[in-house]
Order: sequence, then structure tokens, then C-alpha cells
Amino acid sequence: MTHFMHLPAAALLALSLAACAGAPAPDGAGVDTVAKAVEPSLRAAAATAEANQDWKGAAHHWRTLHSRYPQDKALALSLARALRYAGEAQAGADLVQPVLDRVGRDPALVAELGKAWLAADRLGLATRTLEEARSLAPSDWEVHSALGVAFDAAARHDEARAAYARALELSPDNPQVLNNLGLSQAMAGRLDEAVATLRRADDQPRAGSQIRQNLALLLALKGDAVAAERAAARDLPPEATRANAAFYRWAAGQGR
Repeated sequence: MTHFMHLPAAALLALSLAACAGAPAPDGAGVDTVAKAVEPSLRAAAATAEANQDWKGAAHHWRTLHSRYPQDKALALSLARALRYAGEAQAGADLVQPVLDRVGRDPALVAELGKAWLAADRLGLATRTLEEARSLAPSDWEVHSALGVAFDAAARHDEARAAYARALELSPDNPQVLNNLGLSQAMAGRLDEAVATLRRADDQPRAGSQIRQNLALLLALKGDAVAAERAAARDLPPEATRANAAFYRWAAGQGR
């Protein structure tokens, strides 16, 4: 990630804009020069926001860049992704569709459209679009994993697990795919397999806190409240751990 002295990118952008405010550009060429000058700071600010999982902030920065370069396919893709993670999946889908109309069936854009439909709970559209993305980019593990999620949402669990299996062939031991597979196994009533799969996911260096929280829930449903609390406590503060403990004990009682 690019660093500018000791100031964050967002601060640099604010300073640049403040400096511009004091001396208006004399003509259109000057405005264009200013826009190009602040572009690196905008890109850095967007990247920093994404790294901090500030998806609304990232979307704001990508939107500014996209308004400047509306024909840039990569910027449209970045903005649509940020909108999806910010909880504005429908807006992301609305953004991608006209871009596809203009550039054709680009694999990355088709995949993003399918993910946006999925996040917007437009299941039929999501499945059809992700199946198209799979045919366009058969070696993209993310497409297979997203299609698996769509199949699971439609209770097509066998097809979902086949999609996850293919994703794992393309990206072995990927914790995100293993997490999805484990939840699929749990939804199909295969709780022992699901716990084993999530333990395998948790053993990966890039495993995130959501995997451990899912593992804690499945351990509780399996009847092991102590192991559930131990797994959850690795990421939660003591107050939250205590608050969850009663639920895990209740879930463990239901699982016996």
C-alpha cells in the first residue's frame, strides 16, 4: 500500500482539495490537471477504506473516481463490489448492467453482477448469472463458491457441495470456501462433517473471526457448549463472550 509521508491518504485528499479551493483553476485544462493530481490520493483512500472494511467510505471514493472516468470498467467493478459489501447490492447491480451492455459479457463483471443479485436476495437472477459466469471463467474459484451459496439458498445442497468441491480444487484449503462448505453440510443435517470442515477452515492462516463464530454455533448445536464458548472467546471481548455463553448452553441442550 502506498504511503505519503506520515499522513493517511484521506487526509492528503482533504489537504489537496483545500489547497484547490484557495486558488480556482483558470480554465477547463486547469480543472483536468487538478483532478488528475488528486486521483492517486482518491485511489489510496479507497484502498485504505477497503483494508479497514469501511465499505461505505470505499464506495464514496470509488464513486468519485467513477464519475470522473465513467468508461473505466475496472472502476465500475471496484465500485460495484464496495456497494455490495456496504449493503447496497441492488445499487451495484444497477451500476453493472449498463456497463455490460456497453462492453459485452465480461467475465469479471458478469460474476460481480451475479454476486450482487445474490446479496440482494434475487435468487433466480443470481443463479442464472453465476452459471453464466462459470461458463465464462471456469477457473475462477470465487464464481464456483458464490454459485454454491446460491444453490444452498435454494436448498440444492448436493449441487452446492459439488460447486464448493470444484472451488477447493482450484483454491485448495481456501478458508472462505471451507466455511461455505461447512455451513452447507450443516444445513443438510451432516453436523459432524460440518464441524470437521469448519475446524479445517479455522486451521488456515487466513481464517477470519466469522469462521470461528460459525464453528462455535455448530459446536453448541452438537451439544458441546464448553468448546463453543472457547472458540467464540478467541475473537469476542469478555462481555460479549459471557452474553453468548447462555445461548451456547441453550443450543447445546437442544442438540443433545
